[in-house]
Amino acid sequence: MELVDAPHSKCGTFGFVGSSPTAPTCLMETYQRLPLKIVKGRGSWVWDEKGNRYLDAVAGIATCSLGHSDKKLSKVLIDQLRKIQHVSNLYHIEEQEELAEWLVRESCADKVFFCNSGAEANEAAIKLARKYGHIKKGIKNPIILCANSSFHGRTLAAISATGQPKYHKGFEPLVEGFEFFKFNNSNEVKSLQEKIEENGPKISAILIEPIQGEGGIHPGEKKFFKFLRDLCSKHEILLILDEVQSGMGRTGTLWGYEHLCIEPDAFTLAKGLGGGHAIGALLVKESANIFKPGDHASTFGGNPFACKAALTVGKEISNRKILENVTNRGTQLRLGLEKIISNYSFDLKEVRGLGLMQGLVIKEESNLNSSIIVEIAIKEGLLVIGAGRKVIRIVPPLVISKKEINQLLRRLDSCLSKVTN
Repeated sequence: MELVDAPHSKCGTFGFVGSSPTAPTCLMETYQRLPLKIVKGRGSWVWDEKGNRYLDAVAGIATCSLGHSDKKLSKVLIDQLRKIQHVSNLYHIEEQEELAEWLVRESCADKVFFCNSGAEANEAAIKLARKYGHIKKGIKNPIILCANSSFHGRTLAAISATGQPKYHKGFEPLVEGFEFFKFNNSNEVKSLQEKIEENGPKISAILIEPIQGEGGIHPGEKKFFKFLRDLCSKHEILLILDEVQSGMGRTGTLWGYEHLCIEPDAFTLAKGLGGGHAIGALLVKESANIFKPGDHASTFGGNPFACKAALTVGKEISNRKILENVTNRGTQLRLGLEKIISNYSFDLKEVRGLGLMQGLVIKEESNLNSSIIVEIAIKEGLLVIGAGRKVIRIVPPLVISKKEINQLLRRLDSCLSKVTN
C-alpha cells in the first residue's frame, strides 16, 4: 500500500506500514499502537480491514463482557437511543436509578455514584476518603495507604495513588497524601500495623485492588485482606477496593472481594460494567455515604444510555449463567496454560489469576517479554496484552466458549514455538 500524503492538512501525513494504517498525526501520540486496524467484531472475534479474523483475548482490556456486537445489548441500546440518550443530573434519571438498585441488591453497598471511567471512579473514592478523614476523624491532612505495584488510573490523583514509579515520571509534583505498603506480603503485616497504630489519626483509608491487574495479575490473599479488614474496622479507616478490572464477573464471582471473604466499605467499578460503553461507579456502604450535594459531580456520569448498557450487562450475566461459564472456562484456561508452561519451562514460570483474568508469567532471566509475544500472537490470529514486561495478560470476553479457549491455547502455543525456537 502506498504512503499517502496530505500536504494541505494541519494533521500532516496519514502513513501506512504494510497493510495497516498508522495513526494520523492529528492524534496525540499517547499510545504505541499495534499495526492492526480493527473494523468489526462479533462474540469473541474481531476482524481487520482486510478481512483477517482474530480471537480476542483482550476484550477492550477486560471491558467487552458480553463480547462484541452482542445481539441483546445492541437491541436494548438502539431502543434507548430512540427514547433518550442524555439528560443532566439536575433531574431524576430512571435508567440510573434502576442500575443503582441492581448494583446495591447484588453487592454489599448501599449507595452509588456514577461517572465515566475507572480513573474517575477512583478519583471519587480518593475525594471520599479525604472528606471522611476530615469530617469523621478530624484529620487535617488525611493519608491514604496504597499497595506497591498497584494501578488506579491515569489522572493526577490516580497515578499518585499508583504504586509504580514508571507512571509518575514526568508528572511531578504528585498529589500528596499517599503512602505505600507491600501487597500480600506477610512480613509487611507487622510494619503496616505499626504504621497505622503510630499514625492512625492521620490515616483515613486504604485503597487496594483485590487482584492487581497492571501490576502483573496478583490475586489477593485471604489472610492478608482479612488482616486489612480487621485493622480498618479497629481504627475506623475506610477499606476501599479498586474493582475496576476485577468487578462484574471477571474473576468468576460478581465481585473480586467475594474471593477474599470480606466486605469493603467502598469499591470502584468501570471496564466490564458497561460491556464496552463508558461508565464507572463508586459504591459505598451507608457508613461511608458522606457526600453531600455539591461535593462531587459528573456531566455524563450515569447518563441513560450508559446505564442501560450496564444494566443489560448485569442482567445478562445472571440470565446466561455467565459466572458459571467464567469459572469453567477459567479452569480450562489455567490447565491449558500450565501445560504450555511444561512445554516451555525454560522461558515460562507460572500462571496467576482468577476466572478469566489470568497472566502467563515469563521468567526474569528469559529473553522473552510480553511485547514480543503480543506482536507475534497477532500473526497467529490471537490478541493478547501485557501486564508489565514479564506477564502475558489473558482477559477474553466472559462469554468465550470451550472451543474458543482451546483455539486460544493452540494459537498461543504456536506463537511461543516460533519465538522460542
